[in-house]
Amino acid sequence: MTGYLLRDRVALAAAVAGPLLLALILVPFRGSVSSTNLALILVVAVVAVAALGNRLAGAIAALSAAAWYDFFLTRPYESFNITSSDDITTSILLLAVGLAVSQLAAHARRLQVMVVTDADHLARLHETARLTQTATSADTVVEHVKGQLTELLHLRGCRFEYGTLIGHPARLEQDGSLTVGRRHWDLDQRGWPGEEIELRASGGGRFQGRFMLTPTPGDRPSLQARLVAVSLADQAGAALHATGPRPAE
Repeated sequence: MTGYLLRDRVALAAAVAGPLLLALILVPFRGSVSSTNLALILVVAVVAVAALGNRLAGAIAALSAAAWYDFFLTRPYESFNITSSDDITTSILLLAVGLAVSQLAAHARRLQVMVVTDADHLARLHETARLTQTATSADTVVEHVKGQLTELLHLRGCRFEYGTLIGHPARLEQDGSLTVGRRHWDLDQRGWPGEEIELRASGGGRFQGRFMLTPTPGDRPSLQARLVAVSLADQAGAALHATGPRPAE
């Protein structure tokens, strides 16, 4: 089991059980602490779960927090009925804030993947960005990115195709996942498939071409490496958009 898969499963378990346990802990204080403050404490649990896991875990935690707040911390206690209009408003706000915060936390987790990276990845991105600014031909950038992708993803080969899309090869997506046919391919578990893979290069909001990757079957590049590869391809796409070269016939 990969680190991310284990982390997500733990987060889902925490999303279900965490708000319940916290609500039970708060029961002795429900007569002395305002309902608003009790709700804010439950929001903290939602944030913790969302930061640990993903959007689904955060959303489940928000729903769980709102339900157990209603059941244990509003009158009549141990009932899902609410008699106070203020408590109804607080419950709705708890759910809304919990859902919103879970989205933000999940987004921050995705950004962290690109922020927490090693010096080699940063050097590749910086070098390619600098070349994109100084190269007189986008073909130079394309050739450079081909070499970078080969090293970064431990490929057996890499070529670039200009123009329209042909066929339906396996595709490395913008989020670093892999699609084979119409199905998700678990790279972390299964490694590269034994077939050529496309990595699209876009610039100016338009498709510019695609890198065709020949992987080493079974090799498992990290998610960080795959996201860097996507960024490198987009830098090549930006260079193609700026200069618009076409290969010689």
